[in-house]
Amino acid sequence: MSHPIRRVTEPALDQTTVTALRAALTTTADEVVQAIIDEVPPYANALSGRMGVTIRRAVRTALGHYLDLASGNATGGDAGDAAYELGRGEVRDGRSMDALLSAYRVGARVAWRCLAAGAVPAGLPAAGVARFAELTFAYIDELSAASAAGHADELAARGREHERHLEHLARDLLAGASPDVLLASVQRAGWQPPASLTAVLLPAAQARPAYRTLDPGTLVLDDLPDALGVLLVPDADRPHLLRQLADRTAVVGPPRPWTRASDSYARAARAHSLSCDIRDTEDHLPELVLSADVDAFADLRARALAPLRAVPVATARRLEETLRSWLLHQGRRDDVAAELFVHPQTVRYRMSQLRELFPDLASPRRVLELTLAVGLRTA
Repeated sequence: MSHPIRRVTEPALDQTTVTALRAALTTTADEVVQAIIDEVPPYANALSGRMGVTIRRAVRTALGHYLDLASGNATGGDAGDAAYELGRGEVRDGRSMDALLSAYRVGARVAWRCLAAGAVPAGLPAAGVARFAELTFAYIDELSAASAAGHADELAARGREHERHLEHLARDLLAGASPDVLLASVQRAGWQPPASLTAVLLPAAQARPAYRTLDPGTLVLDDLPDALGVLLVPDADRPHLLRQLADRTAVVGPPRPWTRASDSYARAARAHSLSCDIRDTEDHLPELVLSADVDAFADLRARALAPLRAVPVATARRLEETLRSWLLHQGRRDDVAAELFVHPQTVRYRMSQLRELFPDLASPRRVLELTLAVGLRTA
């Protein structure tokens, strides 16, 4: 990307003045750098040693280019590009744009004082001094603008890069990557691993808005299949998290050690596939257990309840309801009658029918299979 400085249409300096000023460039550059060190705290230790030599050389080059520009012999392209790269470098060195702009202001003042002090004895007329001053400060303004553009672009690039690393980490976590892979992703992302992560599955359109209200260490992806997004919330206070998500269509998985976040995500995804009414997976563990292998559960029901196919459908429905209540209440007839709103004698009659259909009803293995088969009304 090019950041040219505007070309001077009418030279502000004659060759005699330029020659005189160029002879003092080293001294001028040294004074500019020293003033910046003295007056701009972030540069107090940044311009010493090898870095100081490099910066002094860069200042001399910029001043020399400026003299070429002032005499009408340069376009300013190189200076603008250098200022742009300087702005990018300030981000890498951890300094703000405010610090760089302060350095430019100090440098402009000192450079003008030194240049003016050399230009007047060289015979620059009063009108030329005014034109020279205007050009000097316009040049510094354009260098500042180029540096500001570089600084902003580098910040944006770093922000995008950081965002990509965080997304890559989230994908590794959801995929259940190995600890070594996860640690490498963590280092690239500059992310501090928590003790636990809780997966929250929600519509993709809600992912980013919800993310902005949660812990800043939360990881987010909003491009999952079926227009879904996921949040991985660190060390969540579960009741508080559920309250924060109360107005959203969210399914909250269980907390898991951060390297096992995929387990939390898998449970939230299974809960989402079961019902749109599930919010807290911890409240629906039986349904989730029985849905872990849907085909196996269907086969279990078909086999365990096969004797009911010998009676009419309406009768089979009543007997299954009675069997379920009897198993859950451990055979307490009055409790079964109260739950079903029938007379205890009705319960006794139905249980007689069931014992005929299931001769081994007292067998522990049969009780286990039937409990699983009828244990959920939604099954």
